[in-house]
Amino acid sequence: MTLTAPGGQAAGRLAGLGAPGIDHVAVVVPAHNEEQFLERALTAVGAAADRLAVASPGTGVEVVVVLDACTDRSLEVAAGFAAQDLRYSVLPVAFHSVGKSRRAGCRAVLDTLGGAGAVGGRAADVPARRVWLANTDADSRVPENWLVRQLELAAGGADLVLGSVEPDAHGTHHELLARWHARHALAENHPHVHGANLGVRASAYISAGGFPGINRDEDRALVERLRGGGAAIVSTDTTRVLTSGRTTGRAPGGFAAYLLALAQP
Repeated sequence: MTLTAPGGQAAGRLAGLGAPGIDHVAVVVPAHNEEQFLERALTAVGAAADRLAVASPGTGVEVVVVLDACTDRSLEVAAGFAAQDLRYSVLPVAFHSVGKSRRAGCRAVLDTLGGAGAVGGRAADVPARRVWLANTDADSRVPENWLVRQLELAAGGADLVLGSVEPDAHGTHHELLARWHARHALAENHPHVHGANLGVRASAYISAGGFPGINRDEDRALVERLRGGGAAIVSTDTTRVLTSGRTTGRAPGGFAAYLLALAQP
């Protein structure tokens, strides 16, 4: 089931629109040697969380930074955020896999899920249908309205929100950027799937089996499972995320590899 993304709604109107509202949000950020971009990524997530706190003061937020086999300063950066802000936590893993890291981050949030469908621990026994899993990447910057808008769409009936992504003009060659824009219409109901901009209701995530533990395209695989299960899906450009325009990335076959192929004459 695909819903058409509605126009902007007033901040704070996050419930009562035909679907269970969200009481707890977990942002999952996988990272592998991202010292160059991680600080700005986590700062942007924090700004989105602050915006949500104003719009919906009763909604809890946590940020799980999944550090996958990092050998640079990524741990130092993430630990600095966790030391200053209790919303942040650090989960070290050694998968060398963005798919497995994403899955581990979501599992860390949901690992106390009970038989009655309630998430315990940090989510304070919130039913899974009222928990939202927001996903982005460590080389990306989410907009301030990122969480508010996802929760508006969730309150309107969405189980899955697929946001758009745009390469950051700073650090991306102008010819490559032009080629990318020529092939990607940034609009509502777009056809794209990006792990850097994806939010899902925890109950739908669990029903679909979560992110598969694979090394690439885990985002597409999850979306196909959700689509096959009849989840309500919204694709929107109203939560556009800026991501690195680098052509040498951390995940084989990922966004950077796509940009590299696009850059070829």
